[in-house]
Amino acid sequence: MASSLTFSRLLSSTAVATTTSTKLALLPPKAVSFLPHPLKHSLPCRFSKPLTLSFSTKNPTIFAAISLGDKLPDATLSYFDPAGELQTTTISSLTAGKKAILFAVPGAFTPTCSQKHLPGFVEKSAELKAKGVDTIACISVNDAFVMRAWKENLGIKDEVLLLSDGNGEFTKAIGCELNLSDKPVGLGIRSRRYALLAEDGVVKVLNLEEGGEFTFSGAEDMLKVL
Repeated sequence: MASSLTFSRLLSSTAVATTTSTKLALLPPKAVSFLPHPLKHSLPCRFSKPLTLSFSTKNPTIFAAISLGDKLPDATLSYFDPAGELQTTTISSLTAGKKAILFAVPGAFTPTCSQKHLPGFVEKSAELKAKGVDTIACISVNDAFVMRAWKENLGIKDEVLLLSDGNGEFTKAIGCELNLSDKPVGLGIRSRRYALLAEDGVVKVLNLEEGGEFTFSGAEDMLKVL
């Protein structure tokens, strides 16, 4: 009886059938082989190869509320300073009267963000600042504790600010939400990958990727437009 109840719950969670637990108990052992893929995800599994993450979106149309020539909306972001104190800053204070590069990643510690996107800006930070950039900041929909741990893990000093948009306030304001709720790692609502150049808070360059792809939002791409 306990076994039939367990299978009944699994079937109802995948919306496969409305069969009662009593009927399910009468099924032959191989009758559940037709169950779709979601049931497999509910069972323990092992990966023979390293897990790789894909952040591409199903919709090929890239849309954002922000565009070239727009004034960036204000929002409050958080971070830990070198002394370990939690601080806040605003988009307006980061960009007012300054030339600023803001780039976003789908998530701290994720492969492309950790191996290419953020390290690229750290490596090219001196060149970018030599071309007049005052501020380089990485924004992610992660909490400030995760962003601090990520910074320490990569050995980043003050080359790039790592800022938490924990509630997605700024990300939603510019229309760059990325829904990764259907992915097996459960990232939920994050940010599309992008890099933008703002002068006195006005968007001059906006390289917005499709989902989390990494094709033209890197440090080298921003150097080319300065």
